[in-house]
Amino acid sequence: MGAHMREFLFLWIILVIFSFKTSGLTCSSKCGSALEECSCQATCLSLTNCCSDYNQSCFQVSPYSSSMLGGRALRILGLTLPPDGRALCRFKGESEQQGIIDEEGHLYCISPLLYETGWISFDVSTDGTDFDRSGEYLSVHPSKADPSFEVTLVNATLWQNYGTPDMVGPLRMTWNSSLVESENVNVELWGYRETSRSTARSSSLQAEMSYLYSIARNISNTGDFSFIPDPREEFSVWELGNIRITASSKSEGERNIQALWSGGHVLAWHLEQSFRDNSSGWAQKKCLQWDNLEKKLPNFLEELIDCPCSLAQARADTGRFHTDYSCNIETGSVCTYHPGSIHCVRAVQASSSHGSGQQCCYDNMGALVLTGDSVGGSTPDRAHDWGSPPYRAPPRVPGYSHWLYDVMSFCYCCLWSDLCHIYLNHRPSSECRRYQPPRAGVVFGNLHFTTFDGLSYTFSGRGEYYLVLSADKDLSVQARTEQLKLKDGTLVKATQLSSVAMKENSSDVIEVRAADDHLQVLRNQKILSFTEQRWMDLRGVFVFAPSPQNVTVIFSSGAAVELRLHEGTMTATVLLPPEFSNHTSGLLGRMNSDPSDDLMTQSGEVISSANATLEETFAFGGGWNISNMSSLFTYDSHYLLDSYFFPSSHDPAFVPAFSLPLKPDDLLVADMLLMCLGEGAQFCIHDTLISRSLAVGNATLRAHQDHQALMEALKPVSCGWLPTPRNGKKNGTHYLQGKTLGFTCKEGYKLYRSTERTCLEEGMWTGEQPYCITDDKVGYILGAVGSLTALITMVITIKLHSRKQARERKEEPLEMVTQSQIG
Repeated sequence: MGAHMREFLFLWIILVIFSFKTSGLTCSSKCGSALEECSCQATCLSLTNCCSDYNQSCFQVSPYSSSMLGGRALRILGLTLPPDGRALCRFKGESEQQGIIDEEGHLYCISPLLYETGWISFDVSTDGTDFDRSGEYLSVHPSKADPSFEVTLVNATLWQNYGTPDMVGPLRMTWNSSLVESENVNVELWGYRETSRSTARSSSLQAEMSYLYSIARNISNTGDFSFIPDPREEFSVWELGNIRITASSKSEGERNIQALWSGGHVLAWHLEQSFRDNSSGWAQKKCLQWDNLEKKLPNFLEELIDCPCSLAQARADTGRFHTDYSCNIETGSVCTYHPGSIHCVRAVQASSSHGSGQQCCYDNMGALVLTGDSVGGSTPDRAHDWGSPPYRAPPRVPGYSHWLYDVMSFCYCCLWSDLCHIYLNHRPSSECRRYQPPRAGVVFGNLHFTTFDGLSYTFSGRGEYYLVLSADKDLSVQARTEQLKLKDGTLVKATQLSSVAMKENSSDVIEVRAADDHLQVLRNQKILSFTEQRWMDLRGVFVFAPSPQNVTVIFSSGAAVELRLHEGTMTATVLLPPEFSNHTSGLLGRMNSDPSDDLMTQSGEVISSANATLEETFAFGGGWNISNMSSLFTYDSHYLLDSYFFPSSHDPAFVPAFSLPLKPDDLLVADMLLMCLGEGAQFCIHDTLISRSLAVGNATLRAHQDHQALMEALKPVSCGWLPTPRNGKKNGTHYLQGKTLGFTCKEGYKLYRSTERTCLEEGMWTGEQPYCITDDKVGYILGAVGSLTALITMVITIKLHSRKQARERKEEPLEMVTQSQIG
């Protein structure tokens, strides 16, 4: 009893000393840091080692996201102030504004108008001097903001084309009136433009969103308003903008106040009277002005990645392409700007020099639609719709730069006039002949690997390992495995994937964990919530989470890591673009189209995959364990610290079952053999027997089949676009391997050369490009061809005869000498 009392007193004294030490430490201005005696990192909550003021100094906000247009009230959680108190909010160390304190003492900061997306840091001061409390919120593209906070422009087609033929009448807007806490509201128009800013040394463009005028003031907050717009000559230079609704107590054009915004749109409805008098003529003039300006700008097309050849290929290349939500097969394929298409994708990354973007659209057969065949074809963008780092400066402002450079000109040339050929001349579709699909490696089940070069093997180690390590590209993808536990709590001699952590260059560190029935995502050791946003624009990386069991991490290089959870089992697929060839190592092998060297150790020794035993393969995998210094993982529980951080990152004491004999009397076997069929059956059988679960075996089989389907989707080969012969027709617009195109001519014309051309496996067309010519020209051409042939034959004959004479002249003196010598 005395020993227990002494132990208790000792622990109590340690706790008192620790509390005394940490009581003087503060997280003020130190959020995210680990101090000597306590922590200001998010992990401190679960490890119970936070500094005493962590919750007050490092706050969370709700909601955690807002449109980059601002106007959303962000509540500061865990902070209560006197209702008559005062607080200041400062965003990015620049924009400072008064906080709002409600009757219950809750503090709100209003998100500001920004020209960028991503996590935005901000600080709070409660004494008017020290901004010692820190947090962040997610600024998102206006199209991805909470739609309930948007002003809806009813009949968007009328708004966009107002003043063109038959586009007249009242314009109507609606909004959620409960979100504006006022009986009366103001309705304002704000305009966006990009203006030149010159200094003594340079000239650059500057983004500008400005208040233009009020459409209505002090009207009843019913959530519904209509008006008939008048031409506004003095504001006609503003052709792009948004409606904003605020409480009537606010001043006109007051910035950074609680407000609702409409989506950005073309302001056709307020343009000068000359537009309404002759919209086509007005638009033609604008189109020609744009044409002249475009010719003076740098060529951005050469810098863009080529489009994938098929819809399946585009949706499989998740590291470089993502759904364009303006033409999405999953939401009904409403493709206003690309008629004939059912789905479009955009290149995730903007081009490095110009911030431009690629767009690729596909028809109902999954074929790439080209502007050479249709006005609804894929069109690249001088300014990427999603913007690009460092944002803020044109042409990299999300959404708005794209509207100015690419959408306004489409309206001028294609929607409001008949000069669409001018627009398409500057925005031609990309073919896919230069497109190279990514290579994919996968880890699934308990615990099976298929390398980038197609080698399959099983490594069931327990620990933390490199899936992919690329020193040249500065990419690290790490896997954590855990021992498999059955539903009854029994541990078996096999492991499964439990977490994947990854980083590229100076990007945020992203970790994705299996957590019961969903995937948990961490950014720099802090859990991310996807309740408001499925897509997050982070530092050097994007994260897309369409469902709780599906997460894709996309890096700037085009590398992607797909994480899927099925039946409690996690699968990780890594996709790498061709630039990573000969620059990878780790458990997914060396990406060089040669599977024989995929079992390469960290020291560079290659183990022959043809002769390797299961034990040798296990030793190879164990050699790819990570060190504490290189680990990207978060250790936010004592279990993780004790299981992975303090001991070796490869558990040498854990030895998996290398073989599992089939027992004829096993009741599981009959059902298993009926289920585990086809390619991947060996993995299905292994995991069914080891887990004693048909569901687990089926999940493994499904993961393998999904990988095979992915590899098949990435295969298509294109032979390139073929033009329609002049005065003729082309039968078909599909240019992939195995497809055949037919050619015919109009009446009065005859086809010369190939009537059909087929795309071969090697990416080449059979035959020759056809021409359509009239009957009289056929005789003339054939006659000309006959005369030309005769002329060429005569020239060759003369040349051969001349060579013969020259040779005879050279040989004649030699013959004379020989005869004299004989005589």
